[in-house]
Amino acid sequence: MPAKGKHRRPKSSSLTRGIAAAGTGGAVLVLPVIGATSAGAAQAGTAQAAKAAAPKTYVVVAGDTLSKIAREQSLSGSWKTLYEDNRSVLGDDPRLIRPGLKLTVNKKASAERADRSERKNSPAAEPAAAPAKKSYANNLDGWIKESLDIMAQRGIPGSYEGIHRNIMRESSGNPLATNNWDSNAAAGTPSKGLLQVIGPTFDAYHVPGTSLDSFDPVANITAACNYAADRYGSIDNVNGPY
Repeated sequence: MPAKGKHRRPKSSSLTRGIAAAGTGGAVLVLPVIGATSAGAAQAGTAQAAKAAAPKTYVVVAGDTLSKIAREQSLSGSWKTLYEDNRSVLGDDPRLIRPGLKLTVNKKASAERADRSERKNSPAAEPAAAPAKKSYANNLDGWIKESLDIMAQRGIPGSYEGIHRNIMRESSGNPLATNNWDSNAAAGTPSKGLLQVIGPTFDAYHVPGTSLDSFDPVANITAACNYAADRYGSIDNVNGPY
């Protein structure tokens, strides 16, 4: 057993404190200790950068200028940025600063970071669902209502009652009705459909977006109402052959 005695811890120089010894049998391998030191330095640098970018209040002292303050505070941007952020305090002339004024530094940078954070954390807005297409019954009532909606979009006047009344007189509600005996038929242009429209009239007053078939109920109604509006002011004003 070794003799008891006082042992002093050998002094370590600045060089030896930065290394670690790893046993390799009888030899000693000297390795620099850098991992923890580098990580700590990186974290410190990040924290320092965040602190520098955070908004803070600066009190103007004698001899200050906006350029000097911006430079000493490592402000992102020129003195103009500092001026714009504090225009309510500085007034219209950036040269007229006086001791005691409290200026906000990095105000805009902080607002931009908050905005980016809010956009990042906010759920993406879902696209609005397309409005459901309106459906109509495949009968006289549905045909008239669909025609009225198209007419409203095109600014063509007319009412349900006016359309229905003229349909019942002209075709009794039969969309395939054809007049083969009047003067129009004799001239080779028989009246067709719910509102008994001849071909040339249908072509001239056809409403875009509707069928090009004059026997189509909706196309027939809207073309006839378009013609009646041009000649009589409205289908509502038609009370006989037209």
